[in-house]
Amino acid sequence: MAKILTLHGVNLNMFGKRDPKTYGTATLAQIDSQLDALGKELGVEVECYQTNIEGEMCSRIHRAFEEKVDAIVINAGAWTHYSYAIRDALAILTAPIVEVHMSHVHAREEFRHKSVFAEIAKGQISGFGVESYLLGLRAAVAAIKAGK
Repeated sequence: MAKILTLHGVNLNMFGKRDPKTYGTATLAQIDSQLDALGKELGVEVECYQTNIEGEMCSRIHRAFEEKVDAIVINAGAWTHYSYAIRDALAILTAPIVEVHMSHVHAREEFRHKSVFAEIAKGQISGFGVESYLLGLRAAVAAIKAGK
C-alpha cells in the first residue's frame, strides 16, 4: 500500500481558531481525519505530521526519505515563502511533492505569492479551504500511479 505523508507547518495547529475568515473553522484534527478517510477510500495510507519547529520539519522530511514514502502533501504555512532549509530537505526526496494552502495565497499579501518549493513541487493547490488538502491527496495518488 502506498504511503503519503502530509506535513503541516508553522501555526497550522491553530486551524479552527486562527482567522476563520481566511482559514475556515475546521481544526487540524478534523482535516487529518478527512485525509485519513479519503486515503482509505483511495487505497493509500496517510500519515499526518505537524510542527512549529523548522528543524523538526526537516528531520521528519529526512525520515520520510529513509522510509521511502511514496508522496508528500505539504502545507508549510509561512515557511513556504522563505524556508530554504525545508526546501533543501524536500529536494532530497525522490517522491512527488504536492504543495497545498487553505487560502488563495495569490490573492493575499505580496510576500505570500512566492513559494520557495515551487521548483521542486509537482504542483500547488490553494484557495479551497480543507478541499485543498483533499485535492492535494488526490493529486499525490495520481502522481504515484503515473510513476512521477
